[in-house]
Amino acid sequence: MEPDEYARMDALESRMWWYRALHARLLDALAEHDVGAPVLDAGCGTGGFLAALITARPACTAFGLEWYEAAAATAAAKSGRPVACGNINALPFAANTFGTVITADVLCHAAAEPMTALAEIHRVLRPNGRLIVNLPAFRALLSAHDVQVHNARRLNAGETRVLLEAAGFRVRRIRYWNGLLLPLMIARRKIFSRSSDRSDVAAFPPWLDRTFYGMTELERRLRLPLPAGGSVLAVAERP
Repeated sequence: MEPDEYARMDALESRMWWYRALHARLLDALAEHDVGAPVLDAGCGTGGFLAALITARPACTAFGLEWYEAAAATAAAKSGRPVACGNINALPFAANTFGTVITADVLCHAAAEPMTALAEIHRVLRPNGRLIVNLPAFRALLSAHDVQVHNARRLNAGETRVLLEAAGFRVRRIRYWNGLLLPLMIARRKIFSRSSDRSDVAAFPPWLDRTFYGMTELERRLRLPLPAGGSVLAVAERP
């Protein structure tokens, strides 16, 4: 991403509704499929999820990986955990190191080579280790936001499953989320979009931020089986 996108992420990821909703789902997936530490956040950005993980589980042994050096330093300071500066396509870790690897909205980036990155994640995971992956959903939703954050691909649930299985993973669970807000997302990106738009990472009025977060929490707490959503989250296992 561009440096100004990292700056927006750093400023907003602890309070913006979308980041809070994503972090809640990653923590849920980690709790449901806990195979022990250590945990790697591969593509940790400015450290928002790492910080949320340590707040929720202070004793967790966790590490981050981030290619942009300034963001890696920010993530380490924010989370208090080691963050390596490196590339998800060539992870700087030994084989069989991690019990869980989390990668949130990273395999979609133009610089990521999905099959190469997944082979690296497979290598550093221990046998029976877990991969938790979040991706933006549906190619038709590519927009100015994706251009700004260098997203080159959006995948539906079926495409995500095929990708993970082709890389040697066994998919345990896959589902869409952020479905209740999907009509607004389509309107924002396809009907009222402007080519000069920045990314969707922005401060919302507090009442609107609470409303959007509340809708994502309704989905989460009711475990609604959504046929579509703005994101797809999968949990897979290294056999």
